[in-house]
Amino acid sequence: MRRYLLPGFCVVALVLALHTMTIASGVPASMAVEPVEIITAGGERHVFSAYVADTQESRSRGLMYVTRLEPDRGMLFDFESPRAVHMWMKNTPLPLDMLFIDAQGLIARIEMRTRPFSTEIISSGSDVLAVLELNGGVTEKLGIAAGDRVIHRLFEK
Repeated sequence: MRRYLLPGFCVVALVLALHTMTIASGVPASMAVEPVEIITAGGERHVFSAYVADTQESRSRGLMYVTRLEPDRGMLFDFESPRAVHMWMKNTPLPLDMLFIDAQGLIARIEMRTRPFSTEIISSGSDVLAVLELNGGVTEKLGIAAGDRVIHRLFEK
């Protein structure tokens, strides 16, 4: 019996540690994570794992209080139908690149390296279905630009 207690304890400890790390970074552990692919005009493909904000509560919170975001992570905001979108950085300690994406999955506009903790409104400039937030500077580093295609289930309609 004792030989099963230690491995079982280790598994429980690992699960609790991972859960605590997720909470400590500021992203709710219950948020779904889905792949999002960006195809640049030059044909390069970049894949990110994005937390999906698809409720009013998750969209309102966004990446507030998140202190660390892995280089291949982001958050995809699903607005359910195309509309003008207004974002801000209140309570968000990380600089972010905001990619405003239309209903066809094309990047309409990018706001690069947003200012942490700012309450300045960042507008989409046109009707969009979603916004993808990535670490600040990633779009420039990877050559991602307006007009590039985003592949995700939201844009398959």
